Amino acid sequence: MANNKTGSNRILVPEARQALDQMKLEIASELGLSNYNTIDKGNLPSRQNGYVGGYMTKRLVEMAQQNMTGGTTTR
Repeated sequence: MANNKTGSNRILVPEARQALDQMKLEIASELGLSNYNTIDKGNLPSRQNGYVGGYMTKRLVEMAQQNMTGGTTTR
């Protein structure tokens, strides 16, 4: 198992925190977790929490690719 003492989950651009939180809530809502910001994440199956993080990563990669190419794509 990886040692996570370096804080790999820290936000590198603090100004992005609000946008990332909003994205997390939007994705959770799309996945049927409408009250994601108020529920105890410890009571959710890891699969549901993983879906939220996985879809966030997918969307962030799509955004970076669009930014790199100057193009737009549709989801």
